[in-house]
Amino acid sequence: MAAKLQGGGGAAAMAAVVVVVAMVAGAASGGNFYEECDATWEPQNCWSSDNGKSLSLALVSNSSGSMIRSKRQFVYGSVSTSVQLVPGNSAGTVTTFYTSSLGDKHDEIDFEFLGNETGQPYTIHTNVYANGVGDKEMQFKPWFDPTDGSHNYTISWTPCRIVWYIDGTPIRVFRNYQSSNGVAFPTWQPMYAYSSIWAAEDWATQKGRVKTDWSKAPFVANYHGIDLAVCECYGGDCVYGCAAAFNQGGGCAGQQLTGDEMGQMKWVQDNFRIYDYCVDYKRFNGQMAPECSLPQY
Repeated sequence: MAAKLQGGGGAAAMAAVVVVVAMVAGAASGGNFYEECDATWEPQNCWSSDNGKSLSLALVSNSSGSMIRSKRQFVYGSVSTSVQLVPGNSAGTVTTFYTSSLGDKHDEIDFEFLGNETGQPYTIHTNVYANGVGDKEMQFKPWFDPTDGSHNYTISWTPCRIVWYIDGTPIRVFRNYQSSNGVAFPTWQPMYAYSSIWAAEDWATQKGRVKTDWSKAPFVANYHGIDLAVCECYGGDCVYGCAAAFNQGGGCAGQQLTGDEMGQMKWVQDNFRIYDYCVDYKRFNGQMAPECSLPQY
């Protein structure tokens, strides 16, 4: 059972479908964790401050981290939060902000932050799952210190494409080629927004070579604000209503990146991308995913 966040309660989820067509990159992240989220795993390792505007998640042992989940489910929209990652030796830790549906054949859109030993950079890991199938990873090293103050992370999900943003800068686009090329894309399963911290020393840092120094526990990640500009939906006809509302708002033609955004993304990918599944020929035995030969933006 989900627990209320320590420090206060939350408003009940709205029953009506809320249609949001305008997507704002790099949102202010000023929303309230009390009102928007429940603690769903190890609530004793989760606490809030600033009247619910700030949140801390702690990893205290190999089996005891923490997770929060939005009260609302949605199909399409923009979710945003600001995070200050674990400082110092964070090897073996994984801090996350992502969206996901439920069930084995789930849909999911990921930001995962893989810790490292002191002096070495985090890995910013992105991925997308559709109908339970992922293997679409793209990774970056940060061009900033993610432990020095908070930085904003935004996932924008529409029927046309998914965009990952950091501090308002797009770093990756995954385009919907489901109907035209048979590429699985999240379109119908309502998702929640999640944040968590957990242990993964067997693979997270330098492929598991560097283990967690548990003498440094607890490892604490700090979040500020949670903003959900989403089409609220719990299954059924609202799935189609959310898609229709988006199309009425201008459809894909109105959701293209600007020239400036394209330039920003190219700079990030040219200088800070460290892994792209589309060029990992050895891993896939040369059988590359069809979207790898198609334009993403």
